[in-house]
Amino acid sequence: MGDSASGVQVKVAVLVAPSDPTPTHVLKLSAVDSQLFLRFTIEYLLIYQFNGVDREAVTGRVKDALARALVPYYPLAGRVRARQDGSCLEVVCRGQGAVFIEATADFTVSDFEKAPRYVIEWRRLLALQVADVLKGAPPLVVQLTWLSDGAAALGVGFSHCICDGVGSVEFLNLFAKLATGRRSGATATFKPKPIWQRHLLDPTSFKHEASQHPEFNQVTDRCKFMTRFAPDQLTPTSVTFDEWRVNELKNYITRTSQLRLNSVTTFEALSAHIWRSWARALDFPPNQTLKLLFSIDIRHRVKPSLPTGYYGNAIVLGCAQTTARELTENGLAYAAELIKESKDRVNDNYVKSVVNSVSLNGESCVPDQVGVLILSQWSKLGLERVDFGIGRPVEVGPVCTDRYCILLPVHDQNRSVKVMLAVPSLAVDKYLDLLSAVRPIKLLTFY
Repeated sequence: MGDSASGVQVKVAVLVAPSDPTPTHVLKLSAVDSQLFLRFTIEYLLIYQFNGVDREAVTGRVKDALARALVPYYPLAGRVRARQDGSCLEVVCRGQGAVFIEATADFTVSDFEKAPRYVIEWRRLLALQVADVLKGAPPLVVQLTWLSDGAAALGVGFSHCICDGVGSVEFLNLFAKLATGRRSGATATFKPKPIWQRHLLDPTSFKHEASQHPEFNQVTDRCKFMTRFAPDQLTPTSVTFDEWRVNELKNYITRTSQLRLNSVTTFEALSAHIWRSWARALDFPPNQTLKLLFSIDIRHRVKPSLPTGYYGNAIVLGCAQTTARELTENGLAYAAELIKESKDRVNDNYVKSVVNSVSLNGESCVPDQVGVLILSQWSKLGLERVDFGIGRPVEVGPVCTDRYCILLPVHDQNRSVKVMLAVPSLAVDKYLDLLSAVRPIKLLTFY
């Protein structure tokens, strides 16, 4: 099971079942969970720097903690399948187990301070790639890889149809706490207690105003869009925005718009800047429709709010849409206002409209890929605080840096944000120049 090309050698790969008996039954997933575009794996990569630690003892603690964490989160040890009536997905819970892998690799901590050299350079740090969870694959994979300098990489893959980013990190927090050695009553007293209750995001029969959902609308392809994004044509980039640079973007937006400074979020300022830089670098036809898609947490946007500990997909897609000409020729504030407007329209009625739409229209409710930049905000999930008793991670990132943009936390800099995105190689220099156009910023890239 070794991989000499990446220097990753898998030592052990086993199924880990819950440490205590868990319910045997079938749990229905919600209409939101069951969407086609969520049938992929969220793949986190956490890098821990430490020396002189007993590897065998750490591996044993992590493996034991995984088994114990799977007791309250037992659906993650089940298997996902489609319901016979085709209405949605469900989880067959029989304690089948999650996968635990231990490996070694030639990487060092410094390799993760910059972008990978190519999209899949770090792929083997989560060696079991689940392509289709409906074919009996486990919905949770954990890989502990010992690096050549004594550090460690923890790769974790969650099937998105079972949990969203918030829910996955709630599991990781319990998993990590248990690995630190907490024993009696740890799972009983840990907060928040995991809540299933997926029926809360099922379709309703209530009357609601019709809402527009541009995220699902197809647009005309005027530039053979997807041919530009073949993985072998992409160069990963990593750019860190320090706090002062984020504030500079916010100040610029408020000086050139009606928005007040305290109303512009870091996400809005950064995502507007990234979106414009990406569009300008790729030089799309002026009349090409472009979209920025991103997840919006709806836990407190629905009425009543979802219960604390709800770890299912409590998200809808925000969609900012315009043409390439409008995005590139108008200022940064224009893009920020589009993003803010797309967030502000998401209320209880809008969420129910989305739920009903995806339930009724099923496979047609899939975001089009043409003209789309997808952005995920991992910087607010708390990944940088996940401590398994070996310190907090010094680097947090995705297993693969591809055409989906990820906003990430920065070690010991809680107001800084790292941006990772793979850009077509012919446009990467221009993209990086545009991203840092106002003043020099810290660039971390390898290409």
